[in-house]
Amino acid sequence: MVRSDSLTSAEVVVLNTCTVTASADHDARAAIRRIHRENPEAKIIVTGCYAQRAPDEIAAIPGVSVVIGNSHKHELADLAFARQNAPSLVPLSALESAKPSSEIVVGDIFADTELLAAPVFDSDNEKTRPNLKVQDGCNNRCSFCIIPFVRGRSRSLPLGDIIANVNQLVANGYREIVLSGINLGRWGRDLGEISHSLLSDAGDRNSRRVRFVDLLRAVLADTQVERLRISSVEPMDWSDELIEFVASTPRIAPHAHVPLQSGSDRILRLMHRRYRPWHYEDRIRRIHAAMPQAAIGADVMVGFPGETDEDFRQTYALIDRLPFTYLHVFTYSSRPGTPSAQMPNQVHGNVTRERNRLLRELAASKRRAYQEKFIGRSLTALTLTHIAEGRTECLTANYQKLWLEGVHEANLSVEPLVTGIEGEALVGSVED
Repeated sequence: MVRSDSLTSAEVVVLNTCTVTASADHDARAAIRRIHRENPEAKIIVTGCYAQRAPDEIAAIPGVSVVIGNSHKHELADLAFARQNAPSLVPLSALESAKPSSEIVVGDIFADTELLAAPVFDSDNEKTRPNLKVQDGCNNRCSFCIIPFVRGRSRSLPLGDIIANVNQLVANGYREIVLSGINLGRWGRDLGEISHSLLSDAGDRNSRRVRFVDLLRAVLADTQVERLRISSVEPMDWSDELIEFVASTPRIAPHAHVPLQSGSDRILRLMHRRYRPWHYEDRIRRIHAAMPQAAIGADVMVGFPGETDEDFRQTYALIDRLPFTYLHVFTYSSRPGTPSAQMPNQVHGNVTRERNRLLRELAASKRRAYQEKFIGRSLTALTLTHIAEGRTECLTANYQKLWLEGVHEANLSVEPLVTGIEGEALVGSVED
């Protein structure tokens, strides 16, 4: 099977879905219908979180051939192209669906006790910043979140596998690798005892179980990766040890994404979040003190059931006084089967839209103030694949989009001089 450059000429189309919000479900259904409309002969294979949560619902959409849940996602290639050798395949008719022409492969996600992932391979450098998933699942039970039910329990990729994968990606020419996971800071908690030889110069680990910081130490010691970027890590997992280590090496991007959700203690308790606003503020201030130039971002939710004007005011005030450089602002979306879906006092849409707008405006002002500090200075950046109007898109080490003057090949490490700001991006140039 050869990869197709066009949706309309593809024989097989794989759609990876999200289900974290109702709009994500809607977007997935719309994408399936568009694919089927533009290429009615294509075999459409739907996988991911929506597929795990509601396989019958997806299978009923015209054009869908196979639905593969997260439970079997690591087998996708075999199931898609050699299904006759996959005994785990379950005909949709066996699940009493009205559409026997489709097939479903969805198992009990909680039966998975280890992280099963497809091997790293060379993808011809389609992307310059590959994501390496080292953790999946979540043991938390936030009252609004469907993710634990479609991802299962927290599971970690063994350290030896991670190092092998990083070395393979480096051999394939990648300079920056993003370590990702559903609850990344919990990496290693399920692995038990790990050989001290794999922990490199991590010191004496007899006194406690392995932690995420040990993974970072080992990867930096045993690979030649130029830069690691850490994706989202919960506030309670940003230990002093982790902050100190990240701040101590230029090989880890100066960037911390720390989910907040709400600045109201009352709402955090209703959300079943495991920290209080003052705990969160302490972690952010410690990160900023250790890395003053780092990008610091957060996920924030507005409109959680029962959120009052005072609750929102507390969220706004906390964000306003902390050194954030960007926010991901979400409006609460009721998810079937979650505790919050049954809570009273659902917040009106007009109210949530206004609160969303206010936080986005606050985030924009913080981003602008942060970016202005770098005008006239040089930043380390990586060239990406997007080129427009004689400029090359880059991402700086401190997580800033930058348009670099001139056309440059992708995956180059550059140090442009920042000359200005256009929209949400920096503009810079390098000497020839």
